[in-house]
Amino acid sequence: MNIAQVVRVEAPARLHFGVLDLRGHLGRRFGGIGAAVPAPSVVVEARPAPDLTAEGPDRDRALEFARRYLASAGVRPAARISVRQAIPAHSGLGSGTQLGLAVARALAELFGQDTETAGLAAAVGRAQRSAIGTWTFDQGGFILEGGRRPGSGRVAPLLARLPMPEPWWCIVVVPEGTPGLSGEAEAAAFQNLPEPSEREVERVAHLVLMQLMPALADGDLPAFGAALSEIQRVTGGWFATAQGGGSFAAGATERMVRAMAEWGAAGVGQSSWGPALYGIVEGEAKARQLAEQARGALAGGGAVYRSRFSNQGARVDRSGIPRAS
Repeated sequence: MNIAQVVRVEAPARLHFGVLDLRGHLGRRFGGIGAAVPAPSVVVEARPAPDLTAEGPDRDRALEFARRYLASAGVRPAARISVRQAIPAHSGLGSGTQLGLAVARALAELFGQDTETAGLAAAVGRAQRSAIGTWTFDQGGFILEGGRRPGSGRVAPLLARLPMPEPWWCIVVVPEGTPGLSGEAEAAAFQNLPEPSEREVERVAHLVLMQLMPALADGDLPAFGAALSEIQRVTGGWFATAQGGGSFAAGATERMVRAMAEWGAAGVGQSSWGPALYGIVEGEAKARQLAEQARGALAGGGAVYRSRFSNQGARVDRSGIPRAS
């Protein structure tokens, strides 16, 4: 019996908790912290076909990522890409990186190529600033990455990866409204951002290394949440000129971040450029209540996702690939 050749890849969304350094005076710029959440997620399938085609949501982007990967790998472009599920585009949840990596991983598996994640990211043109999405795709959990050197084509290095505690739940809210910056608009915004003070950059590093990560290792959500909320306040201020003058994107995102804190979330913030935001609580009951409050405030004008964090990277199903006898 012939087994249909198909590879299925499911990748979690990534939350970007903050940039470490926009100055770059020590030789590296950006750096960052973030974590993986399984809802929303992207699901991609790849199978052999006479030509290269794509179907499903985000099919045009998927097709472009497939072309880039296959050209880089030197493989003839002959496959059908099916996007079964997509992360909301330009929402701050890493939709482009997760889709690009999922497409590349599925094709690499299908054609027996190298599946190392950093190489896949380079092949499809991702991780040019932040590598949070690359490392959450690879390993899940909480990620600390070390930024990029000017002129380097290498993916920013993974400095630390810690599991997120099982009792911690995350509510991700994506309000309707202006999409977050991406592509050329994002690059232009970074060029025009004012340089933060050295004191603020030092404060963020101190918070990450001496409060946020130790609290995570101890499973201390109040301390983790306090550090995260302060990091978001400080680093969000670095982007104020590009997002309406405040630490969070003006409008629904800013209002909802403040509301989530008032409703009892231990840590709150905006992911990347937004409009996605998040609140972290302990226990399913509190998560359910917070999600219901968020849905009520949105009144149907957006999406709410409730889940634990994801402590594994992308899941790959190779069961459709025949094994050599």
